[in-house]
Amino acid sequence: MKVSYYPGCSLHATGKEYDLSIKTVSSALDIDLREVEDWSCCGASSAHMTNFKLSVALPARSLIAAEKDPGDVMVPCAACFNRLKTAQYHLRRDESLKKEIEEVVGGTFHDTVEIRHPLDIFYNDIGTDTMSAKVRKKLAGLKPVSYYGCLLLRPPEICQLDNYENPVIMDNLLNSTGAESMPWSYKTDCCGGSLTLGKTDVVVRLVDKLMTMAREAGANCLVTACPVCFANLDMRASENVRLPTFYFTEILALALGLEGPESWFRIHNTDPRPLLKSLNLL
Repeated sequence: MKVSYYPGCSLHATGKEYDLSIKTVSSALDIDLREVEDWSCCGASSAHMTNFKLSVALPARSLIAAEKDPGDVMVPCAACFNRLKTAQYHLRRDESLKKEIEEVVGGTFHDTVEIRHPLDIFYNDIGTDTMSAKVRKKLAGLKPVSYYGCLLLRPPEICQLDNYENPVIMDNLLNSTGAESMPWSYKTDCCGGSLTLGKTDVVVRLVDKLMTMAREAGANCLVTACPVCFANLDMRASENVRLPTFYFTEILALALGLEGPESWFRIHNTDPRPLLKSLNLL
């Protein structure tokens, strides 16, 4: 299975363990990732807060670049996923805007690619049965809560990933590894996003609430699919409520017995290795 790959800025920097784990898991699942040539920043989150046309033009440039190899484009970052889907949504519906954006970016939008998140590809194209069959280390004792955040699911008419109030695809993927995904009602609450730099106190309050609710749900860790959410959960929780946080692809790689997870875990601010060692998973 060949899929184009748009990593976005975060996965080449603060979210590099997400990038590495996606590539490792994709390879194990026979997904051939081909990075989009000459991709550029999607503009999240400053562009769409300052200029609508800029917020469309920036992702449109990468959409046009991806069209050199039509088909599916895997976009792991929730913010990038949201911005590329939003640009595509407007370009499909507004011919006047489309022509103006094409002139700005110097290319033609042919609408020949589909923006897809790795959760979607792993769940719908690979499937939990295949994932379970490939598991080499059942993650018994690991009790995560799935944290989707805001941008993967909303606006629902644009993102079209899963039920925007009660998504389940990450939960089901985690369960396929032998982990026990714990039910909770905070899957799509906000972590504060980019406010982490300008209004850290707001982010601490939001993250502490998530950690507290995860503990009440019986979880011993959180799992996410967004580099901004991961950064906030991993760095901003108060010590008395802090739990380890993982990218969902790190969990999959661990269960599939692939090389890399322990080196990725060393990068985390909140070290998850004590938890995993206590469960005999490392």
